[in-house]
Amino acid sequence: MGKASRHRPMRLGEKLTQIRHAFGLSQNGIIRKLGLTDISRGNLSAYELGRREPSSTVLLAYARAAGVWVDVLIDDELDLPDKIPSIPKHGGIPPKRSPS
Repeated sequence: MGKASRHRPMRLGEKLTQIRHAFGLSQNGIIRKLGLTDISRGNLSAYELGRREPSSTVLLAYARAAGVWVDVLIDDELDLPDKIPSIPKHGGIPPKRSPS
């Protein structure tokens, strides 16, 4: 009996990169800002490129810094708010759909 692979968020890396850029930080800078001393720049790069998936504690650190709920990061149907950090905490924005 084989194991089926679980669904991976397709836009997670893009959102993590967007948060880092919103703060104007390098990869090492966001690691320091988030207090992720056990994460290397190589791991962070792999997260941003979608090659690896961060742990829930890493996602929580990003979400708290950005002022969004964690599901905004992992739900491909939600976009990050225009202003980061978002105050009060933001629930995400459904992307605009082009008329069919």
